Amino acid sequence: MVPRVYRRYVAIGDSTTEGMDDPDGAGGYRGWADRFAEHVARAQTPAAQAAHAASGEAERAVLGDAGRAAAGDAEPAALGDAERRAGAAERTARVGAERLAGVGAERSARVEAERGAGAQGGLEYANLAIRGRTTARIRAEQLAPALDLAPDLATVVAGMNDILRGSFDLTAVARDIFEMQHALVAQGATVLTFTLPDPAPVMPIARPLRGRVLALNEAIRKTTADSGAILLDLGAYAVASDPRLWSDDRLHANSAGHERIGAALAYTLGLPGFDDSWTAELPPTPLRRRHETIAAELAWIRRHLLPWAGRHLLGRSLGDNRVCKRATPSPVVLIDP
Repeated sequence: MVPRVYRRYVAIGDSTTEGMDDPDGAGGYRGWADRFAEHVARAQTPAAQAAHAASGEAERAVLGDAGRAAAGDAEPAALGDAERRAGAAERTARVGAERLAGVGAERSARVEAERGAGAQGGLEYANLAIRGRTTARIRAEQLAPALDLAPDLATVVAGMNDILRGSFDLTAVARDIFEMQHALVAQGATVLTFTLPDPAPVMPIARPLRGRVLALNEAIRKTTADSGAILLDLGAYAVASDPRLWSDDRLHANSAGHERIGAALAYTLGLPGFDDSWTAELPPTPLRRRHETIAAELAWIRRHLLPWAGRHLLGRSLGDNRVCKRATPSPVVLIDP
């Protein structure tokens, strides 16, 4: 089957959707949303679609041969079968090679026109996420602009900033997540979201918040099923809580973590070339000595926990006076994977 072609992807959310802490090399952040957009765009390039079509033709040829043989439609001579299969395989390979090479004046002209327009995979991408936003603020500030952009692909990820607050209201957060998903789905978008990883292995001091995360994940599973969105159950996999996939602040994924999430979303969407290898656990590491663990915890408290607590006591956020990084949809520029 030919995968659906998406024309506009819009991401809404907080700092994780913004891309912290995955530096883009230009003073900003890349993140799983950027990476996911690149995966979608790359899957929609003419070369990728041609390769997928050639692969599908080869698979159908093999299945067709198997089906005819099972139905008793085999040639009397085994040599005839072998020659026919070899001929079919040769034709399929030739067609695929021609498509990949861009043979044909009409196709070449189309590819050149796309290149001239700067369209890589024909996908436009906007990212409205802002760090520090609660679910209620994401709904109030980002949903309407997202709907105005009329995406046919969207991601809605929220809730962690609510969990960190004493005023956490699970019912209200779940309702806001549902309303955002439902509004985008009702407008015709394919909507994806994911559950949150268990914070305890990454941030032992956050163990008291683990119950909130598990409760919110159950709510996300239900609201996603009710809204018609697509769920990546990230929180169900132990590797999502491996500290080696998290940045020094223990609140955001690092580049390797963002890469995994982007690949997981691509697999969940059913993009060609992606499998469940993102679930593979990392190799075991030697246990740290007790004094090393204590030193690391004290350094984290000094560098990250105390500044965070100070901001919240003053009612401040890293997202104050910030704007989103990509308000206007623009063509995705592919980066070598």
